[in-house]
Amino acid sequence: MNPHSAEQQRFLCIDVGNTQMVFGLYFGSDLKAHWRLSSNHQLTSDELSWQLFGMFSQFEFDPKALDGIMIASVVPHLDEVLKDACLQTCGLTPACIGDKDAKTGIAIDYKNPKEVGADRIVNALAARELFGAPAIILDCGTATTFDVVSADGHYAGGLIIPGIEVALEALSQRAAKLPEVAIAPVSTLIGKDTVSSMQAGVYWSAVDGLNGIINRLLSEKGYAKANIIATGGLATKLLSDMPKIKYLEPHLTLKGILILAQKHFSHA
Repeated sequence: MNPHSAEQQRFLCIDVGNTQMVFGLYFGSDLKAHWRLSSNHQLTSDELSWQLFGMFSQFEFDPKALDGIMIASVVPHLDEVLKDACLQTCGLTPACIGDKDAKTGIAIDYKNPKEVGADRIVNALAARELFGAPAIILDCGTATTFDVVSADGHYAGGLIIPGIEVALEALSQRAAKLPEVAIAPVSTLIGKDTVSSMQAGVYWSAVDGLNGIINRLLSEKGYAKANIIATGGLATKLLSDMPKIKYLEPHLTLKGILILAQKHFSHA
């Protein structure tokens, strides 16, 4: 039996992405602490265990007081390493989305449902539970993705685009005279030097491209009134020029993992 009431159960939710692992410590529905670690493919379970222990110590939380750990991962190589590290540090074996006993509760209208990344599934689930259906989720991370929830609450599919920073890095690497620049909102369209030209080009191509896809999705049958939710590290840099985005949820993925953790461990 879990030691805490349902309203105060303590869950560690982990989103394992290609670049970073994001950890969220929840008491009930309250996010008490969150932190990021690099998705270093060379990490051992012992190294990751020490990192986890250090983060829990920083937040003055006893890792043995958790009621459950839920992982959404798109980096299979790290799954067992992370599970072993959590067992060492927290004394618990995590549940991993995609495991047979970790039901998502959302139908997936994909030809092969196993191809859908765990992060995209939990984003769709969180959007449906928090904002209703239909919904369109824009996630600006290593890859830029759109995920679509149909009016009947199914994961309908989506789009995958090279991430904005990935495109910028490729441009700098392939063109010897072009420097590395960071994406940032710009008010001008026509740059007056190389850096400002790159910044304007990247920013406005991203904004106009994403706005264009949003308009196309909204014109699809059944999606005219869909709520549009943005998440991911770069989303905040684009919002000022994307008026059709209704909600910004920086921790949408963690919230989706939490929803599944609450369902999974209440039946464990």
